[in-house]
Amino acid sequence: MSRFLMPLGLASCLLLATLAMPVFAGDIEAREAWSRARMPEARAGAAYVTLENTGSTNDQLVSAESAVAETVELHTHIMDGAIMKMRQVENIPLPAGKTVVLKPGAFHVMLIGLQEPLTEGKVFPLTLNFEQAKPITLNVAVKGMAATGSQGPDHGGMHGHETKKHN
Repeated sequence: MSRFLMPLGLASCLLLATLAMPVFAGDIEAREAWSRARMPEARAGAAYVTLENTGSTNDQLVSAESAVAETVELHTHIMDGAIMKMRQVENIPLPAGKTVVLKPGAFHVMLIGLQEPLTEGKVFPLTLNFEQAKPITLNVAVKGMAATGSQGPDHGGMHGHETKKHN
């Protein structure tokens, strides 16, 4: 059995409950971390998460780490004419009082050189590093290949940019 991914079963019900709980580092809240299952031969995948800056000071996600991949980068999608292209970014802005949703077709955490397949029902750790807040380590749940996340494809505004804080 992998040291990075664990199977979900009856004994993992408690783990499932903790996956839904938000993780805090100062004014940054991370919740709803997930990834799409990939074909066994896939060498890359992505992780998505909702980040809320509840504070009065801007922050930014500056890097991420996970033992499930050789390289972990921050990415976004841009339109180049009529073609959508993925690009690495140096950081993801987290404006004060705003929520930023990392999701397919928008900002996301790219997992390059997967150490083993991301299969539905597995869980892996992901550490998010911020400019100001302390790092957050959370468990990422691998969903089916067609998953769009808990909010669906349109939550969080066009291309995952900032949204207003939910009250």
